Amino acid sequence: MSGPLLHLGATVTCSHGGQAVPTTPSTRVLLSGQPAVAQASPWTVAGCGFTPPTGNGPCVSATFVVAATRVLIDGVPAVLQSSTSVCAPTGTPLIPVQAQTRVIGI
Repeated sequence: MSGPLLHLGATVTCSHGGQAVPTTPSTRVLLSGQPAVAQASPWTVAGCGFTPPTGNGPCVSATFVVAATRVLIDGVPAVLQSSTSVCAPTGTPLIPVQAQTRVIGI
């Protein structure tokens, strides 16, 4: 799995259209002038359009469960555009729509 590394300014949505933002991006590594995101950073989701009649409600947060294998940020794997994530409480993935294209990781 390879792809562009995600940064604070990347466009990432939940499967239902909510906007996802990393809560603790790296302050030491910048990509296109924006802080890079490591796998350990939790993400918050705002504006999720999922309203089930019963059950688990809209996406509120997310974590990346699979990230880069060869690129580390402060000793933690970097998040790639092709990385795998899980939203809570729905269990659906985040969708990285747009990211910087200058730095590619594996």
